[in-house]
Amino acid sequence: MTGVTGLGPWPGSDVLEAQAVVVGDLTATPEGVEGIPFAVNPADRGPWAGPLGRGAALLLDMPTELGVHGWTLADRPGRDLDRARSAVQEDLDALAVAAHQYSGRLVVPVLGPVTMAATLYRARGDRVVADRGALRELGESLGAGVAAHVGRVRSLIPSAQVVVVLDEVDLVAALRGAVPSFSGRTMLRPLPAPVAAELLRGVLDSVRGAEGRAAIEAVVDVGAAWTTVGTAVSAGADGVVLAVEQIDRGGWDRVAETVEGAVALWASIPGRRDARTGAAATSGAERQARVLVDRWREVGLPASRLADVVLVAETPSRGTAAPGTDRARRDLADLVEVARVLAETAAG
Repeated sequence: MTGVTGLGPWPGSDVLEAQAVVVGDLTATPEGVEGIPFAVNPADRGPWAGPLGRGAALLLDMPTELGVHGWTLADRPGRDLDRARSAVQEDLDALAVAAHQYSGRLVVPVLGPVTMAATLYRARGDRVVADRGALRELGESLGAGVAAHVGRVRSLIPSAQVVVVLDEVDLVAALRGAVPSFSGRTMLRPLPAPVAAELLRGVLDSVRGAEGRAAIEAVVDVGAAWTTVGTAVSAGADGVVLAVEQIDRGGWDRVAETVEGAVALWASIPGRRDARTGAAATSGAERQARVLVDRWREVGLPASRLADVVLVAETPSRGTAAPGTDRARRDLADLVEVARVLAETAAG
């Protein structure tokens, strides 16, 4: 059946409230739609709970700290790392309460190794992605750390089937040589695709292969950069998250190849927008579904395979007020309706 999930961002700062809302909403989906709860990351908790801070907190034997220019590798653990680890623990505690006795797939989003390396600085030098040795060490550390994190999730929610989603939206910048240097005056050298794939493969294998702490699936989020799908697939990803509204016919040809190769499509589709805001407006679930269905048919994919698609909500990332939370819930509910339309289309 067609799935619906999100990738973590949620308005506000109350992680327990946010997690309870997400689990509640996604375990009450209609027949034919698989609601897949996800570990939330409320946006308004500071840099220690941001994607890089939380990712850095998972690194094994690789301490980090918050510097003037952002997160950097450090000689020893300090207060910043303690705060980041506390945020991760807070998230785990909230998940354990909200998803108590939950059974089914559960998405655990984590910053991927290439995107982390393109953002994290070395203690004395440029970004990690510029140093092949540091890059390799980062991949090994992150793989071990995420595997341990998955193990903690599984011990708290034994019936959950953990799906790790690696955020690699900066993969395209690393491959194209579009990551700025420390000075900002130049760009770092492109990361060869085989090196990026090897780095990803190491983390994917770690999270799927550790006995007692293994994820059932490992998915890579490449954003709208369909040109990087091949790298994710060659690394052994079970699925790829792709912003389907933003890709052209060449991208859809790549989607067709990916689906035919038994790699799942996780389609990121924006929620409905009020026309008064000036943003893109839609007239309902059927129109949203056509973003995917029309292109799906154009590239010759069978409608029945739409049942294997997971729809990913683009949830708001800022705002603590109730309207922000209401909007995020509406977008999630809208996507459930889109999934229902896709499930009906798949069933013929």
